[in-house]
Amino acid sequence: MNASLKPGQFSVKMNIFSDFQDFILTAFDELIAAGTIPSPELIDTSKVVVELPREEAHGDLACNAAMVLSKQAAMKPRDLAVLFAERLAQRKDVAEVEIAGPGFINIRLTEGRWAQELKGILEAGSDYGRNDLGKDEAVNVEFVSANPTGPLHAAHARGAIFGDALANLLEWSGYKVCREYYINDAGAQVDVLARSAFLRYREALGETGITIPDGLYPGMYLKEVGEALKTKFGDSLLSQSEEEYLATVRGFAIDMMMEGIKKDLSGLGVDMDVYSSERGLVDAGKVADAIDSLQKEGLVYRGVLEPPKGQLPEDWEAREQLLFRATDFGDDIDRPLQKSDGSWTYFASDVAYHHDKFQRTGGAMINVWGADHGGYVKRMKAATEAISGQKNTLDVKLCQLVTLLDKGKPVKMSKRAGTFVTLSDVMDAVGADVMRFIMLTRRNDQTLEFDYAKVTEKSRENPVFYVQYAFARGCSVLRQDNLPKLSDADYSLLQASHEVRLIKQLVSWPQLVRSAALSHEPHKIAFYLIDLAASFHGLWTAGRENPALRFIIESDADLTCARLSLVQASVNVIQAGLSLLSVDAPQEM
Repeated sequence: MNASLKPGQFSVKMNIFSDFQDFILTAFDELIAAGTIPSPELIDTSKVVVELPREEAHGDLACNAAMVLSKQAAMKPRDLAVLFAERLAQRKDVAEVEIAGPGFINIRLTEGRWAQELKGILEAGSDYGRNDLGKDEAVNVEFVSANPTGPLHAAHARGAIFGDALANLLEWSGYKVCREYYINDAGAQVDVLARSAFLRYREALGETGITIPDGLYPGMYLKEVGEALKTKFGDSLLSQSEEEYLATVRGFAIDMMMEGIKKDLSGLGVDMDVYSSERGLVDAGKVADAIDSLQKEGLVYRGVLEPPKGQLPEDWEAREQLLFRATDFGDDIDRPLQKSDGSWTYFASDVAYHHDKFQRTGGAMINVWGADHGGYVKRMKAATEAISGQKNTLDVKLCQLVTLLDKGKPVKMSKRAGTFVTLSDVMDAVGADVMRFIMLTRRNDQTLEFDYAKVTEKSRENPVFYVQYAFARGCSVLRQDNLPKLSDADYSLLQASHEVRLIKQLVSWPQLVRSAALSHEPHKIAFYLIDLAASFHGLWTAGRENPALRFIIESDADLTCARLSLVQASVNVIQAGLSLLSVDAPQEM
């Protein structure tokens, strides 16, 4: 933490991208004030971006201002670009301005301009990249939320890591984040859990010849529940009817499952702020309250749904039901809220849960779900829009499947779980750091292959090792007795192409963080770190091949100080990036 910052403060410093963006937007305002361009009815500059060009040959900076503002200015993009270019050319740090294509502005900077940015990076320290994008706005991130019927499996790990990294990213960007787990403890699945646990309880008491019928959970993990039930209740449950023992065993088993789930999440570095219970919502009458709220808004009615397209399910019947007007909010059909026996549907419970969340937080909601819940997205977006009275209250991020391999071959199922590989199995095999980083090396909506052999290699093929090794290398360079005062460095001495390329990447870090936070895409952090590590390792290798490019030049103290400043800046940014992913940054490897 930068010593100049107080707890809760963010280091929000202007860098070269924001500097040029502000310059261009100011120029736009001045052109309007001067009457050079007509005053638009509405000025929207939110899509103006200054960034690194895709190809270095196109210059140092690229800006789309003329393209996105031309309609507002009632001008052709190239004509507006000319006006911007004339003003940019007057800056002392601009060597050349070029208009490309239909109106893109490419800017070449004077020599040494990039190196000046190092000062801001070093002053901010490990806080470089923090921003106030969220302005303390509340956002609820609900993730994992696995049914409490067994241990977490490997696919749950991906959602857990994605959700936690996203929460970290949003906190870094000035949002007030609540991490939440929704316990589905009121459906038929927990009754199945209770019946399964009761069979293991009878086994623990010595009964033999017990088989697990189809439809119940066969996992060996329930043997532990059976033994725990025996320890607590002895044989007293045997004399009870199913109606009597079911509630006791259900609550006991759920508590044990959740204890194991919380332990696994903690081992993965995930700590929830809130655990919400579906049963708690039902018992507190909050489902009825939420539906009543929608009824008062005229969003609930009694009606008969059209039959499903294609072959009718055997259990489908044309009957009057209590329905939510989901189609008013973009869904395909209106959704049932109540079953024929009068109990609430799963959807009604989910409506109540999101109603409760909105009342508690009043802010945006992000749900991280498995890909198998894709068909549920429209209806929940419709429900949250109705609940909140505003669009885009809910963002749903779907995490695709994870394929576990070992040297290219599928990993066998867990002996404990019986039907799947548990999260703890994977964590025992590779560790939390590897799991967290590798799970973020693909977009959440892409499938991921996780090969035990590859992710534990100490090579460039293992991205987490590659990034951590870059950090450790940087720390080793800085680990010397007579480290010069880096704040006194002459950054203009950093002119080698490898050095300038690395500086450009470092300076783009705050912009990358902001972009990732806005799009809810924490994988961008992992991608950036891999690229940054490649540039740092490249500079290291260049120094080994050419002594003139080494970080420490015994005969040139000024150049050494400048290059060590570049190393320190790299270490700061890599450490910040790894911390956002909750991955360790080891100083030695």
